[in-house]
Amino acid sequence: MNETITAAARQRVAEHRRRFDRRFEAYFAALPERLDTPPLSRFTPRCLELLRDLSLRGGKRLRVALLYEAARLVTTDPVPGLAEAALSIELLQTHGLVHDDIIDDAPVRRGGPSTYYAYRREFPEADRTALGLAVLAGDLAAFLSMRVLLEADVPAELRQAMLEVQLNAGAETVAGQIVDLERDFRALPDEEFLHTVCEYKSTRYSVLAPLRLGLLAAGEDVARHDAPLRRYATLVGIGGQLRDDYLNLFGEEGATGKSVGADLRAGRRSYAVSALLAGADEAQRAVVEAALGDPQCTVETVERIRELARGLGVDAKLRADMRRYADAARAEAAGWRPHWRGEAVAFFEGLPLSNVIPGA
Repeated sequence: MNETITAAARQRVAEHRRRFDRRFEAYFAALPERLDTPPLSRFTPRCLELLRDLSLRGGKRLRVALLYEAARLVTTDPVPGLAEAALSIELLQTHGLVHDDIIDDAPVRRGGPSTYYAYRREFPEADRTALGLAVLAGDLAAFLSMRVLLEADVPAELRQAMLEVQLNAGAETVAGQIVDLERDFRALPDEEFLHTVCEYKSTRYSVLAPLRLGLLAAGEDVARHDAPLRRYATLVGIGGQLRDDYLNLFGEEGATGKSVGADLRAGRRSYAVSALLAGADEAQRAVVEAALGDPQCTVETVERIRELARGLGVDAKLRADMRRYADAARAEAAGWRPHWRGEAVAFFEGLPLSNVIPGA
């Protein structure tokens, strides 16, 4: 039964993604005519082109699926405002990706060059210009994310409520980026701090905000259900971050579209790295600490640390944790059945299983 639910959830996500990607492409095609930009500028069209490229290059569109499925908890009728909310969610995601890659000095994103590195290649002798343009590209995506909500053809009160959700999500995500950097100044972040970073950096805008936006658009009283929505979002968010951290150490670049070992090279004390440090002896810990924060860390060193982590059972621990959080999230969603449509609730019961790496 569990695998059936997972397959159904994945199919629904894929359908939402196909429909949204067509709309996202149309949005960017129309944007140059709708955005008042300096007519003589060459840099501005290039900025829009890079934002379009990153936005359309990939991504699971899970936030979009959460948005539409949240509305389906209430009704199967068409819901005005969802299309604009979906665009807003993914533009805010683009903003976050551009700035993440600047902070992390990441060359690769979604199987292609990050916006920052695209600019660095175009301005090899002007590092400050490349950096400045990348920062501004991320800023522009954030402002576009809010502007698109103002264009939604919905009552003013609803438009205000949806804009408030996104503004809060954006501000809280920036706070999450700050504590994300703070985490790496702790020799061994405890689980509570790791969960806090996850909640603010990703869970609130990736899970909770889409749930709230979808329910708001469908006419639901979100405040009445705030506690269970937060619990579900937290559990799903942690499961998703565990999966990302697992793949960063144990995955393959061809499958993930990201550089394997990037967390090590960036000095990030992720769930995977923290679990490795906690289980290592003094000599093993020294090997890991020497690689942490070394941008020149070799593929061979990353592979050595991967094998060390496997030997200490870190991969098995992370997979078990993913399963534990998925089961807890499924149980939380099951408690929604008295309030919302059972067929839609089943999607939220099945979705957390997509965070589980096979073998858990």
